[in-house]
Amino acid sequence: MDSMDKRILAELQVNAKQNTKEIAGKIGLSVTPTYERIKKLEQRQVIRSYVALLDRDKIGKQVVAYCQVTLLQHQKDLIAHFKEKILLLAEIMECHHVSGNYDFLLKVVTNNIPEFHEFINQKLSVVDGISTIHSSFVMHSLKDTTAFNL
Repeated sequence: MDSMDKRILAELQVNAKQNTKEIAGKIGLSVTPTYERIKKLEQRQVIRSYVALLDRDKIGKQVVAYCQVTLLQHQKDLIAHFKEKILLLAEIMECHHVSGNYDFLLKVVTNNIPEFHEFINQKLSVVDGISTIHSSFVMHSLKDTTAFNL
């Protein structure tokens, strides 16, 4: 990946709805090579998907919490079971297997506190193998981006 590819990726991260002609004009390349570079980036899975980023406040998602989850044991089967169950829970926006004082860090988004409470009590805490769950609520987001610095 060269500097031109990085410029294309930077443009797409700002606005993925731009057409190839717009991107080409911004990076100083003609349309056909720009199109070919984008296609190669897609084929190599550098560009995994194009998505719409929603304003969570405008769709009623008022609660963002980070849950630190510790498992009972570090067994391959238990970890695999946990991962399988987590993928089924729509409230979980991100799940990271981490090092440190806990095993997994989850980003959970719900409409309100009662819905979060229901999620914890009826969905997450019933997953076999969980020892502890500690939750921290986002009070205010100073920075919330999806764009990588290339």
